[in-house]
Amino acid sequence: MKIPYPFRRTRVKICGFTRPDDAALAVRLGADAIGLVFYPPSPRNLDVETARKIVAALPPFATVVGLFVDEDESVVRRILEQVRIDLIQFHGEESPDYCRRFGKPYIKAVRMRSETDLARVVDAYPDAAGFLLDAWHPEAKGGTGHPFDWDLIPKELRQSVILAGGLTPRNVEDALRAVRPYAVDVSSGVEADKGIKDAEKMAAFLEQVHAYDRRAHID
Repeated sequence: MKIPYPFRRTRVKICGFTRPDDAALAVRLGADAIGLVFYPPSPRNLDVETARKIVAALPPFATVVGLFVDEDESVVRRILEQVRIDLIQFHGEESPDYCRRFGKPYIKAVRMRSETDLARVVDAYPDAAGFLLDAWHPEAKGGTGHPFDWDLIPKELRQSVILAGGLTPRNVEDALRAVRPYAVDVSSGVEADKGIKDAEKMAAFLEQVHAYDRRAHID
């Protein structure tokens, strides 16, 4: 049997869920991972009870990502004890030592600016499972709905990053064509309101990603 090769499938994480039904639908539509935000200033912040309900609504094989921003270690540990989280996303200024304390795979978010030395950041977190690249904002820690300059990503690192920042069903194909990342991450781009996902937008986003993958394989 001849296996068609090469074929790469872009993974998709949808972040910022606040309702169980939205998260379950996202996985049924084809999302690989769902993101739960544990950051009190965020409008998508969750309490433990809601987070548990969301996780309980998920079908098998869905990866649950817990997002924290410069949180106290004891708070992170308390949430990890009460909520099934498969992968941690550190979205602040957490040190490499801090990130590895919890004994779970983690991804490190990097807010991209013109002076960001991404290669240096990657070297500083050698045990990170991946690097999520988001738009820099002087006040917000992600979820701004704004893209950044994709040319800031070194070509040799592009297939090992998770691309975020202002992605929507309208521009995700352009992002994939320009960057060819390992995965994409979307939140506000598939929402009806902050934390409330729009079923049609999620379906359209995932279809754009899957259609790009099919075309890239043929080409």
